[in-house]
Amino acid sequence: MKLHELKPAEGSRKDRKRLGRGIGSGQGKTAGKGHKGQNARSGGGVRLGFEGGQTPLYRRLPKRGFTNFSRKEYAVVNLDALNRFAEGTEVTPELLIETGVVSNEKAGIKILAKGTIENKLTVKAHKFSSAAKEAIEAAGGTTEVI
Repeated sequence: MKLHELKPAEGSRKDRKRLGRGIGSGQGKTAGKGHKGQNARSGGGVRLGFEGGQTPLYRRLPKRGFTNFSRKEYAVVNLDALNRFAEGTEVTPELLIETGVVSNEKAGIKILAKGTIENKLTVKAHKFSSAAKEAIEAAGGTTEVI
């Protein structure tokens, strides 16, 4: 294939509709808008969510509470999940994602104290519960808040 032989894929390029260009075009006179009515008018049509005067869905549904836009999500990792790592390993969020302990990459990591830890590890995370911090340090490891 040469540069001058390049062509777009069949059916990927289409001429635009040229509205109001005479009877023969098939889109002349009313330009596909039919006769009169709201949608035939300039600027006509209804706003988004309008249901013809029926109470729209967004008003029929109950509304409760509010969403805090600055809330930080944390993926929870328990101490017993850290036992899979060998003695002396530096446990980072990247390592936890890589090994499948945590699936949500966008969330921060919080270490909680469920279970026991046997290995001496260096754990780096965004948050630690006080009990988890004590347990890691009691096992001879260290904790570091990122």
